[in-house]
Amino acid sequence: MIRPAQPSDVAAIAALLTDATTTDPVAAWLLPDPAERHATFHTLLAMDIDHAVESGTVDVTLDMSAVAVWHHHPTPHTPPLFRHHLNTTPDRALLRFQRLHALLGRYRSAAAHHWLAWLHVTPTARGHGIGQALLEHHHRFADRQGLPIDTVVTTTRTRDFLTRHGYHPGLPLHTPGSPRLWPLRRAGRPVPLTTAD
Repeated sequence: MIRPAQPSDVAAIAALLTDATTTDPVAAWLLPDPAERHATFHTLLAMDIDHAVESGTVDVTLDMSAVAVWHHHPTPHTPPLFRHHLNTTPDRALLRFQRLHALLGRYRSAAAHHWLAWLHVTPTARGHGIGQALLEHHHRFADRQGLPIDTVVTTTRTRDFLTRHGYHPGLPLHTPGSPRLWPLRRAGRPVPLTTAD
């Protein structure tokens, strides 16, 4: 049901997540024009997903109806993508992207953790436990490392969904003029001790 994404999947995943930005309140604040939003986010997402496939974890369902994108921090020998992101950002939206980047930067921990960047299930596939399965699949991996998972989400629906699956919400974040964002953390589990026979 769930498999790791391959480099050949990047374009399809970027298209899937770009469609999700059409109704995302923060994406709409960053780029109010729908056509501009679609084009810009498709480029940004393709870069982000390509990076995650190489240095993080991207899980997809076999029918490509759902995806979870996870970054691992710190990631050695991998340059930050923000400078590259700015090169694709329309000038009039640049300040908003910079404000958002600064806001998230103040929240992000420098300690080792996993970062849930995207969790998306297409509307027709919802209600069948797919989102939960994607979470649990990666939670097992993070738990073996004893690492916490952080994320910031843009809707109360996603916040409440993650809260039901072990994430603890913090105080809302926002920058002048922006919609609210909700940070959440899933605490790291102790790494099981092993004994030699």
